[in-house]
Amino acid sequence: MGLLKAVYRVASFLGMPFYLRYLESVVREGPIPKHVALILDGNRRYAIKRSLSWLEGYRIGANKTKELLEWLLDLGIEHVTLFAFSTENFRRPKDQVEAIFKAMEEKLLELKENIDTLKEREVSFRVVGRKDMLPEGIRSIAEEMEASTSGFSKTLNLAIAYGGRAEIVDAVRKIARKVKEGTLNPDEIDDDVIRMHLYAPDLPDPDLIVRTSGEERLSNFLLWQSAYSELYFCEVYLPELRKVDLLRAIRDYQRRKRRFGS
Repeated sequence: MGLLKAVYRVASFLGMPFYLRYLESVVREGPIPKHVALILDGNRRYAIKRSLSWLEGYRIGANKTKELLEWLLDLGIEHVTLFAFSTENFRRPKDQVEAIFKAMEEKLLELKENIDTLKEREVSFRVVGRKDMLPEGIRSIAEEMEASTSGFSKTLNLAIAYGGRAEIVDAVRKIARKVKEGTLNPDEIDDDVIRMHLYAPDLPDPDLIVRTSGEERLSNFLLWQSAYSELYFCEVYLPELRKVDLLRAIRDYQRRKRRFGS
């Protein structure tokens, strides 16, 4: 461990490009998480710090998200889930909500126009959440992208109008209907049955959940799926996120011993 720290100090002294290459080589030699979920936070505070409008802050954050996705896929991560807008976020002032959705729609349109990038990487796109709460424009674009990329084993999951409690409530409602109809016996309800009724039942639980902005909480994200996820809280706001920050998160994950309750 002492030698490793010394190497890090020398790499840092030689400059970020060298350090970045070194850190990436170390990460690539270790176990790569299969599913990384990210809570994308800090756009508003970044905008305030830089005296920018909320819309500009969210646009910069959306551009960073695209870059972040490229880093994750290049590392060989099979499943990426991005928490972009929660069910609770609808309580924010109307101008903030409109700014978020405007930036989101712009970025989704850009992704749709370059959908071959996902197809070449064999990545399926999908939205998880209460889709009926989304603006028609975003819902329509998302549905087209989902249809266009269906069938690939790797996934990019965009959690919008999403809440962990809402997901569990919706799953319970579906199960209750089946019990009422007589197609499901209450005694048959177990973990697998509940998972089967979640928004993305085929998606493996996240190995690593990363949150930007320095906040240290899940904020109602993947409450069922995160039971044994490793958590990493990054101090920088989303628009300021660097590749080295992501690599440090994964390196931290690689150093941990996962016990899954044992």
